[in-house]
Amino acid sequence: MKEKEFNLLDEPWIRVLRPDCTIQEVSMTDALIHADEFMDLSGELPTQDAAVLRLLLAVLFTVFSRTDADGEEAPIETADDALERWGELWQAGRIPEKPVRDYLAQWHERFWLFHPQRPFYQVPEAAIGTEYTAAKLNGEILESGNKTRLFSVYSGTDKSCLSYAQAARWLLYINGYDDTSAKPKGKGLPSVSAGWLGKIGLLIAKGKNLAQTLLLNLTLLQDGESLWGAQNPIWELAEPRSGERIQIAQPDNPAQLYTLQSRRILLHRQGDRVDGYRLLGGDFFEPKNAFCEQMTLWRKGKESKNAPLIYTPRRHDPSSQFWREFPTAFDGQDGGHLPGITRWIAALQKVRLLDKKNIIRFSVVGAVFGDKDFFINDTFSDSLTFHLSLLSELGRACRIRVIHEIQLMEKLAMAVGYLAQDIDRAAGSEDDSDAARAAREQFYFRVDQPFRDWLFRLEPNADMDVCVSLWRKEADKICLEIGKEMINNAGPGALVGKVKKQEGKAPIFYSAAKAYKAFLNHIRTIIGQP
Repeated sequence: MKEKEFNLLDEPWIRVLRPDCTIQEVSMTDALIHADEFMDLSGELPTQDAAVLRLLLAVLFTVFSRTDADGEEAPIETADDALERWGELWQAGRIPEKPVRDYLAQWHERFWLFHPQRPFYQVPEAAIGTEYTAAKLNGEILESGNKTRLFSVYSGTDKSCLSYAQAARWLLYINGYDDTSAKPKGKGLPSVSAGWLGKIGLLIAKGKNLAQTLLLNLTLLQDGESLWGAQNPIWELAEPRSGERIQIAQPDNPAQLYTLQSRRILLHRQGDRVDGYRLLGGDFFEPKNAFCEQMTLWRKGKESKNAPLIYTPRRHDPSSQFWREFPTAFDGQDGGHLPGITRWIAALQKVRLLDKKNIIRFSVVGAVFGDKDFFINDTFSDSLTFHLSLLSELGRACRIRVIHEIQLMEKLAMAVGYLAQDIDRAAGSEDDSDAARAAREQFYFRVDQPFRDWLFRLEPNADMDVCVSLWRKEADKICLEIGKEMINNAGPGALVGKVKKQEGKAPIFYSAAKAYKAFLNHIRTIIGQP
């Protein structure tokens, strides 16, 4: 068996989507220098793509913080340098080949998937770690020794073994999204937490092709304002970090953060396949106010009543449509901390490096963990497309109107829930919470695509009173349709009604007709006039 095998810079392993909608595996080098020829990454899961994207970004941050588009040494020393550098890259429309090739050639030895001393994203010391099969490494299966999937997308040898290309992709995924099931081997060590990507509410700006996506997320200024520290990706360390469960200082540069080793991993190969791996807890840092992370939503709070505000990464709610997170992701006027990627793109608009007439798409990606993050139940993704000008200072008035309509949708959802609840009570039900929750979910399902379409068409220079009026008519129509369906589906008992006694209070009479009348009044109060 060869000691050094499968170099990620030369071998095809990254899955990309071509313009003809076919999927191709390419090397890491080709994924970067030919990124303008690919529509996007196209791995097995959106979470896997996110992990691969961060690896590619780590290379670009390192290269273009040190050299210009021609490959000449030109370190970024001022904010103007950073914006000028980014503008040159964006104007070129592709990732410059020479500086990327020169850099990767310099570090070629550190990108062997299998290597006697420095296997990529792995350490030999992990050999003492918890043992897992290839079925746990594969994020489409996520099957541990004590949890067998009843229905699996893989079977036979495809389930028990992975190709080197597959293993490389899932190696990045497991490092970022691993659960907390691994037990510490060292004495006195705390249990591992979820991988860093699993802890955050990942937010990705999307362009027309992979090159644009990479560049939009290449935040050469922290929060669009401040210079980064020296870029320090994991493969440039003189010695790989190998200690179990080590707390480190918050990274001050994206290359270090995006190559954070949340896990110590060692792949096991059998012939030309990977049949398992060993794992220990790896590096972690204090997540409070960790604003080095540019691609997450934030939650504000206090550790005690008189303590200062702190911000921690906020995971996405998989049951909530992304547009409902619009205030947190794109406005932040309530004292919240805006994602760095949002502030960066606003900064690019301010200096006219991005055309405000452009359309931009933001994607969110996440893993759904079980109790105490002990296992992953599912993964999810969502996206939202709108005019770039909404993120500008001139677009703030429009953003405020959008946020108001989102809040109004929450009120309408509650009104629909109350109707379902009262109909259930009229039918004699003692537990109406499930009916209300199901009705709210139905409302959000029905209003989801129309709201996305409305937001997509919205332009800040449009007459917002007219735009909002049109939208509320649509929302009103959807509410009334749902309300009529509920009444039509109400059983005879709900139509007749029921009196519910209350201890110490007058009894209340519930009926479908009474509930519907109250619902109509509620809707009219909420909708009002734009």
